[in-house]
Order: sequence, then structure tokens, then C-alpha cells
Amino acid sequence: MSKWIIQGLRTGVKSTRYPRRPEEAAGVTPGLPAAESRWPSPSGAEGAALSCPVGALETSGTRLTADPRRCIHCLRCASGPNPVPWEGGYEWARRTGPADSPLFDRGFDHSLHIRVVDAGACDACLSEIKQLNKPYYNMHRLGLFLTPTPRHADVLLVAGPMTQAMRMPLLKAYEAMPTPRRVMAVGTCALTGCLFGPSFASAGGVGSVLPVDVEVPGCPPPPLAILHGLLLLSSRVKKSDEARETLGEAAP
Repeated sequence: MSKWIIQGLRTGVKSTRYPRRPEEAAGVTPGLPAAESRWPSPSGAEGAALSCPVGALETSGTRLTADPRRCIHCLRCASGPNPVPWEGGYEWARRTGPADSPLFDRGFDHSLHIRVVDAGACDACLSEIKQLNKPYYNMHRLGLFLTPTPRHADVLLVAGPMTQAMRMPLLKAYEAMPTPRRVMAVGTCALTGCLFGPSFASAGGVGSVLPVDVEVPGCPPPPLAILHGLLLLSSRVKKSDEARETLGEAAP
């Protein structure tokens, strides 16, 4: 036992320091296509937009804009004949309503309980969510806790394209939550339905069933992006009116 204690003291704390300071370790984010880029000609911009299989890129003359809510990280736009520039960062979460009103009062600052619901996800987003409970991201240090029951939950964290089979279970989970209750949609499927919806089997995202308070784009979003969304819910990071307003900024 003493050997493990000594080894632990020598190793020190390995958890990320985010949000106290920016995370600079390699591999913590896949990035997103640049929100806006300019091209020498309209045909070049159109060629780059056509490389996206989900319509996340739109053109207006020589101007190319990217919608992070639809991006599936296939990297086709970055590796084609007209490569689109990509940006780093991980503070992707955004409020869907007024950004100047807190979603929770100060009593929830260091005690926020989250119920995760799989609404038909492929397990990519769920795998990233699971990382938050592990030593490196260690969400407990920030007063964020997963709960197995919606009756103890403050936040309903939903991943997946909102399949018809999960519509009623999701509504029941939401109704069982005490107030104030908030909903956070994680991943491109949960935001827009992506390649799976709207269709006969799924809706066009969680917002078609429940009021969503915070959206986290990505396919899948990295753990720090999900963590940013949870901190945004509790008003512990800077307000974000646009999907990537705070990309690359340090949280206070």
C-alpha cells in the first residue's frame, strides 16, 4: 500500500486543469471547419461545399460558411481538392435562449446532477460522455454528478437522433424530473437528426420533442466540449450566443 501512496505523490494530479486554464494537450479535440472562409472564386467555394455529405457548408459568392450543428467530422472538406480550413478549440456549446438569464441559481453551482438518455445514439457520443467520469476529466471536481434516476436529476443530457421508440421514455424521464429542469442535446444527431432524421424512424433532433437549453455540436463532441456545455448550464463559463463564440478562449 505504501508503494502506491508514494507513486501517487510522485505522479501528482493528472486531471485536466480546464476550466481554470485552457487545455493544451494533444488530441483533446478534433476541431471544426472554420466558421467562415473566403475563396478566390465562387466555383472554388461551391466545389468545397459540395464535398460535404450533410450540407454543413453553404456558399454566398466567394464566401463559405460552416454550420457546426450539422458537421459529422468526416473530414472530406479538409482532404478534398478544395480543402476547407479547420479550427481547433473545444468550447462549442451554445445557449438556445437568452444568454443573459441564468438557467440555474447559485445553489446549483457545485451540485448539478445529470441523467443521461440514449435516444438512439450509435454510442460515439455516449463513449465521450463516459470519459467525463474518468480520472483525466474528473467531472466530480466541478460538482457535476451522473445520476441513474430522473427524479434526482437537474439536467437531462440526451444523445442520438430522437428515435420514435425513445420518444415516450424520454418524455417520461423529463416529466419525472424536479424543477428547475434543463435539457442539453449532445452531438449532431441530437441537434438536427443528421443522417437519420427526420424520417419514419426518428425525429429531427431532441428539440422536436423537448425544449433544449444548451446544444453541443460534434460527431462526436470531445469530452471538453460536453464539459463546457455543463459549465455553461450552471453559468460558470462565459456566455456563448453563437456555437463557436468562445473557441480557443480560456474560461474564468
